Amino acid sequence: MPLKLTTYYRGNDIPALPGNDTFHSTALFRIYEATPGYAPLLIVASLDGKPVAKLLGTVRRSVRLFPPAIIKRCEVFGTGEYLAEGIDREAIFSDMLQRLTDEALRNAFLIEFRNLPDARFGYRSFRSCSYFPINWMRVRNSLHNVSRAEDRFSPSRIRQIKKGLKNGAEVREARSTEEVARFAHMLHHIYSWKIRRHFPSREFFQQLMKHTANANEVQSRIFIVLHKQRIIGGSACVYSGDNAYLWFSGGMRKSHALLYPGVLAVWKALTDAKERGYRHLEFIDVGLPFQKHSYREFVLRFGGKQISTRRWFRFRWKWLNKVLSWIYR
Repeated sequence: MPLKLTTYYRGNDIPALPGNDTFHSTALFRIYEATPGYAPLLIVASLDGKPVAKLLGTVRRSVRLFPPAIIKRCEVFGTGEYLAEGIDREAIFSDMLQRLTDEALRNAFLIEFRNLPDARFGYRSFRSCSYFPINWMRVRNSLHNVSRAEDRFSPSRIRQIKKGLKNGAEVREARSTEEVARFAHMLHHIYSWKIRRHFPSREFFQQLMKHTANANEVQSRIFIVLHKQRIIGGSACVYSGDNAYLWFSGGMRKSHALLYPGVLAVWKALTDAKERGYRHLEFIDVGLPFQKHSYREFVLRFGGKQISTRRWFRFRWKWLNKVLSWIYR
């Protein structure tokens, strides 16, 4: 029986599906769906009426300050989740990729595949769909082979953590929707364009907490750094399989320099992941792939390792895509 592809645009239409990859889950689809500015699409591949793979992407608004522009881009984490043994994953991915490309380019100017678990997977499929690769960097902390998360921290990081706590900072998990709202408000104002240009609606963080607390679907935690009951820093993590992912973090370092809120926010995410038995913590985005990048240098002092990988891009304009494909061949 031939492979059947079904595309879903509304969470209520999606049937119960197996799988444990957060980044291709129905729960994350619903979080995107409830967040202003996001329009998710889920592609499910079936054989003999049984789902064997799924691929989740979301089209979102992207605002650039210079030159001033608002575009829509489709973002995909990884290359999908495969639900059966003995299937031809490359062939199934090729079909899902073609479907996603056709669907996404109706509304999006750019498609980006990022955080690939295997940079070699799908190479021919990407090329046949006119995608082009750009070398990128990832940073990941191994937690399974150390007794404490702090074992690989730089000495300066250890001193900053001790000093921040001694000076009165408190670090813990957010306990209410009101705290999550305050955390999102703080992060929205201090989030640096040096890390990324995009920051989601504050509703995104409320949805993360809602789905974890009420439905036990997406595992996520939001940590906050407080001083005199004011939230001055924090981090948002999601969990998939054996791995933790730090999606957003930051702190009011200019107004609370001696409390090191940004350092404490990352420290708490790492120590919590270690205590809960996750094997790795990966930073979702460590900035553009320049030789030196301030945010990447910041997170590397927590003892992580840089991993060379690639991201795949596809533009709607054929002439632009051909030029860039030739440059990055």
